Amino acid sequence: MAAKRGAWCVPCLASLETLQELCRKDKLTCQSIGITKKNLNNYEVEYLCDYKVEEGMEYYLVKWKGWPESTTSWEPRRNLKCALLLKQFYSDQYKYLSQLKSDKAIILKNNIEALDPAVAEYIVKKAKQRIALTRWEDELNRKKSNNARIFVENVVDLEGPPVDFHYINDYKASPGISMMNEAMVGCECTDCFVENCCAAQAGVKFAYDKEGQLRIHPGQPIYECNSSCKCGQECPNRVVQKGTPYPLCIFRTNNGRGWGVKTLQKIKKNSFVMEYFGEVITSEEAERRGQLYDHKGITYLFDLDYDSDEFTVDAARYGNVSHFVNHSVRSSSLHTFRCIFAKLSS
Repeated sequence: MAAKRGAWCVPCLASLETLQELCRKDKLTCQSIGITKKNLNNYEVEYLCDYKVEEGMEYYLVKWKGWPESTTSWEPRRNLKCALLLKQFYSDQYKYLSQLKSDKAIILKNNIEALDPAVAEYIVKKAKQRIALTRWEDELNRKKSNNARIFVENVVDLEGPPVDFHYINDYKASPGISMMNEAMVGCECTDCFVENCCAAQAGVKFAYDKEGQLRIHPGQPIYECNSSCKCGQECPNRVVQKGTPYPLCIFRTNNGRGWGVKTLQKIKKNSFVMEYFGEVITSEEAERRGQLYDHKGITYLFDLDYDSDEFTVDAARYGNVSHFVNHSVRSSSLHTFRCIFAKLSS
């Protein structure tokens, strides 16, 4: 089976600036590191770093896209054609000054000769963070397997993308654990909704109504059609395996809980939102990791099996958007269900 484009990655052995210099030297373009046809031989403003006034003329310190920081240069205001970046520059400046402690004076003047070094430092950090989060957002959307877009937002602090988190689209088996990829039994229904197929075979209630909304209670299992069933992807009993249909936003919370997840549109009650993916580990390993997580005050462990506790999912390092739900969601907002199926080959 062919690998999805963008699904593979390896550690980079060179810095971003080194890669940019190599691309320019060999006249190569690489959009992921900011080298495009537009700026390969020309200069494009990436962000503004500082401001000063000399002899009545305004100057901005410019970081050029695809060029190392050592090439930043002071440019007169009249040469800049980047209204949005100018607006962002002053927005970041205002936000920094507004966040100062109340015992410090906040002076916003239009006739300052130069920015305070602390303000300029914050503006640069914010610009770099914005670029890093945009790259992370692009990476997440390249790796995801559904059509719903993922957004990333941080208007709270200077925190960038998580350092040790790897996005996955399915469970990742830890060493010594084998994952069943093919179902042993499937249905031959002509209308799975009418015949209740796989749910009836398992002795449970059919999980969905005609609109794909859940009609069972939390704690009851969902038996979806699987890879051995005769029905196709449009079967009404293949809801979870189609992936989330809603655009979701990973955002920085303003209450000290780190990253969280919010929806960008209204979601009907009893709708499927997302799967909880992670690394599949044994209960013994889960116990060991659980003690470490308890010491840190966090946990990403979730028991996988419906009728036993042999395996556990750990989404601490490997996971999807659900990794970020843990610290933000109200207990009444989401309910968890165990869903049993084997996916159709794509």
